[in-house]
Amino acid sequence: MNSDPAETFRQEARELLEQLEQGLLDLEHDPADADLVNAVFRALHTIKGSGAMFGFTDVAAFVHEFETAFDKVRKGLSPITPALVAVALDAKDHIHALIEAPEAVGAAGEPILAALRRIVEGSDSFPAAPMTGAPPAADTPLEPTGRWRVRFTLPGDALVHGTNPLLLLGEIADLGPAEVTALLDDVPTLDVIDPEACHLGWQVDIDHADPTAALDDVFLFLKDGMELSIAPLAVAGDPGLDPAAETILDILAEATEAPDGPEAAVAGEAVPVAKAAGAPKEQREPRPEAAASTSLRVPAERLDELMDRVGELVIAQARLSQLATQSSDINLKTVAEELERLSSGLRDTTMGIRMVPIGSIFSRFRRLVHDLSRELDKDIEFITTGEETELDKTMIERLADPLVHLIRNSVDHGLENAEARIRAGKPVKGTVRLSAVYAGAEVAISVTDDGAGLNAERIRRRAEEQGLIAPEARLADQDLYQLIFAPGFSTAREVTSLSGRGVGMDVVKRTIDGLRGKIELSTRPGQGTTLTLRLPLTLAIVEGMLVRVGDGRYSIPLSAVEECVELPAEVATHSRGRNFLDIRGTLVPFLRLRDLFNTPGEPDSHQKVVIISSGEARVGLVVDQIIGNNQTVIKQLSKLHAGLETFSGATILGDGAVALILDTSRLVSFGQAHEERFRAEAGRAAA
Repeated sequence: MNSDPAETFRQEARELLEQLEQGLLDLEHDPADADLVNAVFRALHTIKGSGAMFGFTDVAAFVHEFETAFDKVRKGLSPITPALVAVALDAKDHIHALIEAPEAVGAAGEPILAALRRIVEGSDSFPAAPMTGAPPAADTPLEPTGRWRVRFTLPGDALVHGTNPLLLLGEIADLGPAEVTALLDDVPTLDVIDPEACHLGWQVDIDHADPTAALDDVFLFLKDGMELSIAPLAVAGDPGLDPAAETILDILAEATEAPDGPEAAVAGEAVPVAKAAGAPKEQREPRPEAAASTSLRVPAERLDELMDRVGELVIAQARLSQLATQSSDINLKTVAEELERLSSGLRDTTMGIRMVPIGSIFSRFRRLVHDLSRELDKDIEFITTGEETELDKTMIERLADPLVHLIRNSVDHGLENAEARIRAGKPVKGTVRLSAVYAGAEVAISVTDDGAGLNAERIRRRAEEQGLIAPEARLADQDLYQLIFAPGFSTAREVTSLSGRGVGMDVVKRTIDGLRGKIELSTRPGQGTTLTLRLPLTLAIVEGMLVRVGDGRYSIPLSAVEECVELPAEVATHSRGRNFLDIRGTLVPFLRLRDLFNTPGEPDSHQKVVIISSGEARVGLVVDQIIGNNQTVIKQLSKLHAGLETFSGATILGDGAVALILDTSRLVSFGQAHEERFRAEAGRAAA
């Protein structure tokens, strides 16, 4: 676990900033939701308090100003508008920069705060719409109507943990005119004083309508260990309690003692923490302990290390099972079967730990669409489904960039502008959908828009201009659509900050190929386009079919295998020539792995063909022997072998031998190029 307090704060702050961003984006669509406003305010307050505690003073100061401006929104004095949300998102980005690289930020925060104040203060002249779950703004008193006495002592270890009492007193003073008095009753003599403990108490007399909820925010991190009392004072200035004070205090005390457990506090509602003024400490009931945490933060590196250890265990178990099958010792067979059962359960459990909901990256694309909508002046509705679908964490990390490119393409190229949509009889607001769903042993992630769809003729013209296809070439529309994944290809007429350079879709293709996935594309002119990424659930362990070619053994991912047939004798006798098989009336091309891998020796007399799916096509791979299915623990190839694109990794078999794992899509492309070169050379030789 990371022991650096600053890094711990950064990790927690990233989560809070993500919550802040999602809350602001939700508020843009539902500005009357008081719970969302309170959630945003709590995130700000937590970041401010944690920042001050861990020494991020610039963060605390900036968030304090941000919070002060946003407090008018919480009080119903300022409406939530798209302009306010946009500036608040800029402020969130600045907070992130202050946390991650404070030395590189400079004074960029002041213009953001100035814009925020201008938007908020410019709306004071008209009332905001009342929020759901909150009283109307007209019923809220705008001026202090009473005087309150606040007395508090901090936990003894507050100073050790970074609490600054001056900051707390400053926040209380911001609530209204206040008089602060230090309480010295508990300060011990010098011979027994603990210099690291907090012995002082404070009394603050403050003018405010009712500071209870605001004080609950001020002492957000200290409530469980501190002593706090809040009592109304007489308006005439009598230091004693108002005649009605006892009744009010009884009500407040009941409000704090009634809830049983942390679930009783409703999110967004301040829980009063008032106690009877002057009550002895021993008479005050202790606050119930918080429920034990049900989750644990573990560094990703430890999960990777655990997965490596489990992989080694699976390999060792496979070797033991192979020895047991060759032995007549019944005890050895029993132990091997028991170890296989235990290792299988451990493998599945470890794989489950690595699985992460894909919604963890879906949420960040809301901000992307929000910013693109403003930049391109397009009204866009972004819809996500299937956020609970789980995928290996390694896959999640590598999917972020491809999905960014796909969504940007849908917004920029797919969706028409408002005038074009009106002419086409469509709603002005365009729709982009991002969805994930399980599909057997795969996850299908789709990006769909209701835009104009792909224009086959336009793609053909651009492809001919760039020399990707010959002018006389005849290609089906589906083949033309695949050209958008070619490096450097773009149909944009001019280069902008979003598109036109032809980089993006080829990056998507390479990344998805590297994840052993496939891309499917469907489009309907005038109605929209759907791009679907089909990915295996994990990159760590894969079900494979083990085959032999010569003396070498190879593993073919079982998800790509459709069927296995025997190579006909008349085809097997020709080393070259007709490379097609008649599979139930359908011609299927095949590749001889022996030729592709330059395998020495003579082929077996009865060769087999493994039919695999490659994109929309089916291709056969000719092998000498099909050994059987196995669960393969993937080991990455070394940097020296990084150029072998036809293999996605290697695995260790039960007998200790190494088998290479075939990357079927790249193998097919390599084989097709190999066949074309052979035919070209044969043609030149015949000429």
